Amino acid sequence: MEGKRSLRMCCLCNERRASLKRPKTLQQICRECFYLAFEDEIHQLIVDNRLFTRGDRIAIGASGGKDSTVLAYVLSKLNRVHDYGLHLFLLSVDEGITGYRDDSLETVHRNQIEYGLPLKIVSYKDLYGWTMDEIVKLIGLKNNCTFCGVFRRQALDRGAAFLKADKVVTGHNADDIAETVLLNILRGDIARLSRCSSIITGEDGPIPRCKPFKYTYEKEIVMYAYFKKLDYFSTECIYSPNAYRGFAREFIKDLERIRPRAILDIIKSGENFRISTTTKMPEQGFCERCGYISSQKWCKACVLLDGLNRGLPKLGIGRSRVAIGFKEENKSHGTKSIESKQCGSLDF
Repeated sequence: MEGKRSLRMCCLCNERRASLKRPKTLQQICRECFYLAFEDEIHQLIVDNRLFTRGDRIAIGASGGKDSTVLAYVLSKLNRVHDYGLHLFLLSVDEGITGYRDDSLETVHRNQIEYGLPLKIVSYKDLYGWTMDEIVKLIGLKNNCTFCGVFRRQALDRGAAFLKADKVVTGHNADDIAETVLLNILRGDIARLSRCSSIITGEDGPIPRCKPFKYTYEKEIVMYAYFKKLDYFSTECIYSPNAYRGFAREFIKDLERIRPRAILDIIKSGENFRISTTTKMPEQGFCERCGYISSQKWCKACVLLDGLNRGLPKLGIGRSRVAIGFKEENKSHGTKSIESKQCGSLDF
């Protein structure tokens, strides 16, 4: 009888009853010990990797979802408890998806008030002249995630530049990173494979990005948000049911059910990849059109935008130099579409 009772006690404090089993370690622990373990692991990751410097202006990518909401809550708490000395801001991107992003931004506004953090929202409509609703109407559901991913990455940098941020932190968790490693292997994308598992990326770009949740399981983030009763938006994007990443996500979930450690093992594999010295990596430069970092004459956002404005959205899908060459061959026709809705200067 005593043995059965001890199994229900927290294996860390041995004082309170265990109320959950950690997906990451399979430990049976109480809520209080879970909170401490969850927060301490993130704090230790921040310290060990020297993610921040006192006085840094940090833009927190806030979508209103579970990951970014927990990130904002935990980072605010750690900044206060451990005296990081950071200036924190919420940064949201409005892609213009009716019934999804407009609702999630309401959650972000509530978090802004609850956590007392300034909020900056940048929109596709203001930056590019298009909303995702308009893009999907033109191109359909097959390649829409390509547009959204490219535009979103640049929009975050633009918003961070407006805030004069030193770094951007995102809520990418261990599951996300394992999926990305797997996707880059499937695509044979050597360039991205060499850096996708890094905790800090974009150091050669305008503003570095950090991932404090690199080793944090998605299930534990959900549990933390649930037990803490955090306010977050849980609906998936209405335009991504058949996204390529979704298949990798399902595969990762299947592996996790068989062996929870598989997620961390995949990340470790990504960290241990070494690129051959004979492999030529793309040289980074700047987009001739908008000044954004790019390995081509035009950045991917400008190429995609040019195709949209011409009424030829598939022009930017695939190799960007095809679209650029097409543009250069038709200069004599006086096409001004991209000038009317240009990406603009980042003004760093």
